[in-house]
Amino acid sequence: MKSIYLFLLAVLVGVEIALGAFVAPVIFYPAKFIGEAVLTHFQNGILMSQIFVKYNYILLGVSAFVFLYDVVGLKFKECFHIKISAFALSAINLSLALSFVYYFTPFIIEAQALGEAMTKGNAEFDAMHKASEYVMKLMMLAQFLLFFVRSFKGKSE
Repeated sequence: MKSIYLFLLAVLVGVEIALGAFVAPVIFYPAKFIGEAVLTHFQNGILMSQIFVKYNYILLGVSAFVFLYDVVGLKFKECFHIKISAFALSAINLSLALSFVYYFTPFIIEAQALGEAMTKGNAEFDAMHKASEYVMKLMMLAQFLLFFVRSFKGKSE
């Protein structure tokens, strides 16, 4: 079960890196690849949001699995520091995932539904978008640390 746990965490971090490093630059800067941009920046944002809506299912599924694994893991004989560290990191990860899925994503999609004027140059939208990026980075850090904490072979109590 631990190998599935580690595999899912690694996949989740890989998906997040792929979204940020590969997908977003292609979606938002298509002129680099096809010449004249076909879509507006606003339309590109809508496409990216739909990618994140689909990613949110993976994020919630893996985050919930990881958290439940660590809750159950509190009962087992394992190094106390690893158990508590993993539980705390998985709780942080799940909290950030829930905020990303149920707070930031709906806000961004709702703003996009109201039109380009609600996103382009809108201070509230820009602040929420920037905050969602920070949440994503903190989530990735928690997942990354969790992967290595759970990979560590500590002494049993």
